Amino acid sequence: MSNESDSMDWNTEDDLEIDNMVSSPCSIREVVASSWAIGSSSCAIKSTLIDQFLEMGFPEHLVIRALKENEDRTSEDAVIGSILTYMALEDPSHDNECTPDNPSSAGTSLNYTDLEFDLSDDEDSVHEESMDPSSEKEATPLSLLLAMGYGDEEALEAIDKLGKDTPTDELVQFIDAARFSHNADAPVHDSTKKERTGPSSEKDMQLALLLEMGYEAEEALAAIDRCGTDTPIEELIQFITAARFRHNLDAPQQKQNPETHSKFSKKRKKIDSTSRNHMKQKLKRNQEYKKHHGTEEQDDDEDIVTHLPKPMIGFGVPNLPFFGTRRNIPPDAIGPPYFYYENVALTPRGVWPKIQRFLNDIKPEFVDSKYFGAACRKRGYVHNLPIQNRFRLLPSPPVTIQEVFPLSRRWWPNWDKRTKLNCLVTCIGSAKLTDRIKKAIEENCNDNDEPPSHVKKIVMEQCKKWNLIWVGKNKVAPLEPDEMEELMGFPKNHTRGGGISKTDRHKFLGNAFQVDTVAYHLSVLKNMYPRGINVLSLFSGIGGAEVALHRLGIPLKNVVSVEISEQCRTIVDGWWRETGQRGNLIHAQDVQEVDEQMLEQWNSKFGGFDLVIGGSPCNNLAGGNRVSRDGLEGKHSSLFYEYYRILECVKSIMRGQ
Repeated sequence: MSNESDSMDWNTEDDLEIDNMVSSPCSIREVVASSWAIGSSSCAIKSTLIDQFLEMGFPEHLVIRALKENEDRTSEDAVIGSILTYMALEDPSHDNECTPDNPSSAGTSLNYTDLEFDLSDDEDSVHEESMDPSSEKEATPLSLLLAMGYGDEEALEAIDKLGKDTPTDELVQFIDAARFSHNADAPVHDSTKKERTGPSSEKDMQLALLLEMGYEAEEALAAIDRCGTDTPIEELIQFITAARFRHNLDAPQQKQNPETHSKFSKKRKKIDSTSRNHMKQKLKRNQEYKKHHGTEEQDDDEDIVTHLPKPMIGFGVPNLPFFGTRRNIPPDAIGPPYFYYENVALTPRGVWPKIQRFLNDIKPEFVDSKYFGAACRKRGYVHNLPIQNRFRLLPSPPVTIQEVFPLSRRWWPNWDKRTKLNCLVTCIGSAKLTDRIKKAIEENCNDNDEPPSHVKKIVMEQCKKWNLIWVGKNKVAPLEPDEMEELMGFPKNHTRGGGISKTDRHKFLGNAFQVDTVAYHLSVLKNMYPRGINVLSLFSGIGGAEVALHRLGIPLKNVVSVEISEQCRTIVDGWWRETGQRGNLIHAQDVQEVDEQMLEQWNSKFGGFDLVIGGSPCNNLAGGNRVSRDGLEGKHSSLFYEYYRILECVKSIMRGQ
């Protein structure tokens, strides 16, 4: 999967796993709580109310102001009324109707018809909004940090220390490192005092942690029972949050005071006008959809919850028995051309049902790449390929951290039980963070002793969050690009040289196909195309599809690679020459510029495409996006429709032939 632009850093699905792993619901709002001078239990209540109103789309500063004003009143209508008043007073241009071309008004309009809540078992199902939806284009570092859940004081301190022009990921690392230092320096209770009995099981440990974070025992137990004891703590938190939102949504609404109704009738008209505009956009999409399908687009996609399989093995993975899954491929979707589409598995509600409906109602195959290597990578694949007689690449890659990094065994502490890395993402931990980890361990234990449990807990959180590995005594380090290349199945030095920076190498690899996984699915093509294959590669990135086909031993006769990043095109071009490919490689820059005339020319030249493969941007789908997680209607992830358009055009041309 490629980048839409050289400057856009798209998050991968497990960016969600590296968010908010240290903070608790109470600590996130501790600055607000202190301004009310209230106790810890009241802090949890206030924090819950704040988060509830933020999820409705209201700006945070107005929520806090309204809660202060209505501190002695329990009616949510009173709080909402105050917020709407502030919004009307702050926005003199609010009379303008909210349209796609007027994003400023969208930031202060609340459209209840667009609220989405999801109770699926998977961590990424809850649609999360930023505190200010209009901040996507002109977001300040402070607003981004607040939208990500960080407190006012720590955000301001990070900006003051590092400067307002510092990239957001560096500010996040600074705050995380500061939190880590604070927690690691916390005094350890005297062992002579009464000690708390440790959790006797994984379930008890998760329950104890959730209770410490302020959640109720009943909802914590329900989350653990529903999701399983092996579920990461951040997934349990999101499950509880989703359940709370659903409860609030389903609760009967109180009758509104007539005076309040009159006071804010003008505001409701603006909300209604936003709803009308939303319906106009939906109608336009229906008309476009009808051109291709002959029927209108269904309205119930957003109501469908996609339950991801556990274990996430799709239609089968190596070394596990194949149960002969049967698939119903519609007659008009049977290849050639074969098609293969990939994106993150954990998306906002309704995304995968819509992708499935556009791509011939073919059921997605959800696979975690941990069954093919030493790193997790949860992805969904929609394709019309056969699923029998698959085979994996040889030699088989190492499947544990210790096999990939044998030299680390000497330094790996026995209290770090990891055997798999989390998903490889587009950013890495900072040098300051690794230095703080080393100091925290050395300052809290002797040479032959383990660090205290609270230090071990924080260290493990950071190691999992940033995929840190042990490289010396009490020393951890982030992955190098060469190590990421091996974990992702690319040849050594695939992204090295050619003026490509280390940061860009991490970014390109974090957005790429996992070659071993994709090759397993594409292996059925080897016997079909012994003399070579014609490929239309959309969103090519660093050439994961091309590398997979080459490693399978399938000759690449003609490849049209469509990729907007010049650096990625340079990488693919260099790999093509270095591997001695004898076929034709044609570069195109932008999928939006690939029209019917170009496709007809390529079809005439090559005799048609055997495979159309690609993964459109996940920027508006991934859980780590706290600003513009708008699903397939987002600015970048809407490029999925370009994949669909091009695929349908290729089918039409080839069938006309």
